Amino acid sequence: MRTPVVMGNWKLNGTKSTVTELVKAFSTVANDAKNVDVAVCAPAVFIGMVESLATGSNLKWGSEDCDVHTQGAFTGENSPVMLKEFGCTYAIVGHSERRGYHNETNEVVAAKFKSALDNGLVPVLCIGESEAEYDAGKTLDVCKAEIKAVIDLCGIEAFNNAIIAYEPIWAIGTGKTATPEIAQNVHKGIREFLKTFSAEVADGVRILYGGSCNAKTAPELFSQPDIDGGLIGGASLKVADFTAIIEAAKANA
Repeated sequence: MRTPVVMGNWKLNGTKSTVTELVKAFSTVANDAKNVDVAVCAPAVFIGMVESLATGSNLKWGSEDCDVHTQGAFTGENSPVMLKEFGCTYAIVGHSERRGYHNETNEVVAAKFKSALDNGLVPVLCIGESEAEYDAGKTLDVCKAEIKAVIDLCGIEAFNNAIIAYEPIWAIGTGKTATPEIAQNVHKGIREFLKTFSAEVADGVRILYGGSCNAKTAPELFSQPDIDGGLIGGASLKVADFTAIIEAAKANA
């Protein structure tokens, strides 16, 4: 049985006061959600705050990105070693905003995945197609290529200690959400692709849905057999909404 994950991605949002409010609230919720892994991925400047506020609770935390380098003359980057030192469990890699705004290729994302994994973090590999690719029926082709780049570099066994987050780009921040049936079909297709390399790894890896997942859509999405929780954007900035999503995961655990 795969333990569900509900993970917030705060993106470029937060103040000292809002981070304090959210972490205190989510720490309490996480303590009551023993059959769900609850986490938040914060802007790097706030990770130390999250650590101090969440330590001792069941809430886990991570970073929104991770560099391929551990140290050196790389101004503005965040080393996986440094992130680990601040108690991070997770590192998101390959988010569509990183791929799009920073021109991160599949190979760059795979290198970041490896860097996170090699330094004790759990990579959260974001994959997903654009609206044009969806309309052209290329959803699984895109997802497979993004996963294959990681397998080529790290091997299939790397997914024993990683998470995949399927986020259709056309649904991120748009209010559009893939129907539970569409999302399930993609998640199943991803798992079937992984099975061509290792059935054991495919059965164990947790695949999250992202892309405007909210309190209203979460219950039916999380009831699907191949959806193991969510990577939550805007709703993770609202205590009531994120709590409701966690409750939906608990109900399907």
